[in-house]
Amino acid sequence: MTPVEIQQGDSPIVLGVPHTGTFLPDDVTATLNENGRALTDTDWHIDQLYQGLMPSVTTVRATFHRYVIDANRAPDGGSLYPGQNTTGLVPLTDFDGHGIWNEAPTDSDIAARQTRFHAPYHAALKAELERVRARHGIAILYDCHSIRSQIPFLFEGTLPDFNIGTNLGTTCDPMIAAAVTQVCEKAQGYSTTSNGRFKGGWTTRHYGQPSQGIHAIQMELAQSTYLSAEASPWHYDTVKADALRTHLTSILTSLAVLAPRLKGSK
Repeated sequence: MTPVEIQQGDSPIVLGVPHTGTFLPDDVTATLNENGRALTDTDWHIDQLYQGLMPSVTTVRATFHRYVIDANRAPDGGSLYPGQNTTGLVPLTDFDGHGIWNEAPTDSDIAARQTRFHAPYHAALKAELERVRARHGIAILYDCHSIRSQIPFLFEGTLPDFNIGTNLGTTCDPMIAAAVTQVCEKAQGYSTTSNGRFKGGWTTRHYGQPSQGIHAIQMELAQSTYLSAEASPWHYDTVKADALRTHLTSILTSLAVLAPRLKGSK
């Protein structure tokens, strides 16, 4: 199993998809407990949700599960949200705070997984961003995520439908954040927030370098917007998803239109 799948396109937009993969190496499967093997914290069907919205977009998708190693965490294991409950480079618990291992990975296990999985994903993502920037003079990384809308271990209450993350405006030009926010706020029947509980993961923070012509923005969707239920077997609801895809298409289209205006703003 290759750790990363790449679909190359000609637009200035690159979709990062770090958390839809479900591949587990045999040695990882053997050490996960029953709870871990359920893979509850997958970004279920996000690749399907975004597929075909913009035929010319580039997509970089991790095929391995985040319990193997999390492609959206810093290689040094630094916390994205110090002082708050979260999961690390190789999670020890699920999003509900429950253990996922019969035998937790050692430091050498983690180092091996970085080499085999984490590094190839980011090498591919970096290469595609540089290719797109060389072609267009700019690249926009749109990092695609989803999560259950109610997880008391991670946040209080119910999560908004659209959760936009730019690390408090540092990872992209303000026009990008404004364009995405405008589409979300006009979407009837959906709620939205910017830089709330989710301000952008390591991917967004690491690659988002507007002064270098690479802009990054994260979209964390509530899974209630496109799943029949936020529980196993995690069925994709076509009716919900098709309604949501209309707005996601508008987001990506607005970014593609905006991109040429940003070429001279580095």
